[in-house]
Amino acid sequence: MDNSQPDVNRAATRTVSRSSGKYTPATAIAVVIANMVGTGVFTSIGYQIIDIKSSFALLLLWFVGGLAALCGALTYAELASRIPRSGGEYNFLSQLYHPSVGFVSGWVSFTVGFAAPTALAAMTFAAYLDSSINHIIEINRMAAALALVAIITFVHGRNHNASGGLQNWFTIIKVLLIAVFVVTVVATVTEPQTVNLLPVEGDGVLVASSAFAVSLIYVNYAYTGWNAATYITGEIENPGRSVPFVLIAGTSVVILLYLALNATFLYAVPMELLEGKVEIGVIVAQETFGETGALIMGGVLSLLLISTVSAMLMAGPRVLQVMGEDFKLFRLLAVNNAGGVPRTAIYSQGALTALFIVTSTFESVLVFSGFILGLSSLATVLGVFVLRFRHGADNAEGNTGYRTWLYPLPPLIYSAIMLWTLTFIILNRPQEAGVALAIIVLGFVSYVLTEKFSTGIRPA
Repeated sequence: MDNSQPDVNRAATRTVSRSSGKYTPATAIAVVIANMVGTGVFTSIGYQIIDIKSSFALLLLWFVGGLAALCGALTYAELASRIPRSGGEYNFLSQLYHPSVGFVSGWVSFTVGFAAPTALAAMTFAAYLDSSINHIIEINRMAAALALVAIITFVHGRNHNASGGLQNWFTIIKVLLIAVFVVTVVATVTEPQTVNLLPVEGDGVLVASSAFAVSLIYVNYAYTGWNAATYITGEIENPGRSVPFVLIAGTSVVILLYLALNATFLYAVPMELLEGKVEIGVIVAQETFGETGALIMGGVLSLLLISTVSAMLMAGPRVLQVMGEDFKLFRLLAVNNAGGVPRTAIYSQGALTALFIVTSTFESVLVFSGFILGLSSLATVLGVFVLRFRHGADNAEGNTGYRTWLYPLPPLIYSAIMLWTLTFIILNRPQEAGVALAIIVLGFVSYVLTEKFSTGIRPA
């Protein structure tokens, strides 16, 4: 395997410019944060409370999910440093295992990994927007979701400057709004609920139960996106050094945001009011600030989701781009515009997202996409052992960039948590697991057919 890469704009400035054609590390961190903080954290605790009515166990869920994400980020950081090319898991798995494995991962990213969650985020954006302004004007939710996807797709298809600017500003707005929400709710609640930060009697049984493991499905889904920067590695300034910092910094910020948000939910509202509900943020705002607060919160949440849709429409098309570089059948997806942006791939991702908006449902997509993305990331994290076995701590060119901190603990911890979660999905949600496995099989079939119709130009 040849990991050599050309020197990538080491003298680049710290801002995005048309001349450099690169995203800054700040934009890459924004992509990570925005990819992660989407619908999951504002919807999933309602499902978790159905079987887990302990504030300690619920917060532990989010800590364990965050620990898994951070361990994954620490491991991916080494892979990105040593195999610096856009494409995320597609790039890593193609080089570490076999092009067919990478192709299946790319297939999954295209069909499920980005398009489906982007559609869910856009639909949730429309739902929250409608709830906040329907007393003024009625909107068609599907039309609003489609319009959001169309506008963001157009902006990302222009150039790095427009794309990066959109992402940076809406991510800054997202983080500030979450911080304001947490502080305001905590300061306003008149009858706070008890939130236990230490275990009480019965918590040990809950943590060891299948309900806890199954609830990690939703938590892991909410944390999905910690690896987003690896999809645009080739378009980040000095990726060998920048991407590890971006992955770790972005994931750490989101862990803190998630723990603060869920503690706030539990502090502000009795669990029975949240049980089985999806619109958690609106419920908490309504109970805390009244009907007007709920309407405002609906508008706030719709703003938060703009950056999520944007980040996914930025990262996902890069998988299509590198697949187009490697397989002639998809070569049109690799074509860049004058600004170095893969416009065709971006427009293709936007079109598939629009299709999901018209046809998808929420929970089934959440569970089976969580399962299939978990498998892909598990195989990638285990790939660091393959890389170390082949080349040791340095690659063939003596590259001495970032290496996984506390290796081998992070990949082992991530793998253990993910295997535990995937096993319980198979046992408790066999239908969704079956759909996920069927998509994987279809991906391998697609690879065989692709090989028949194109000459693969694969990484050496």
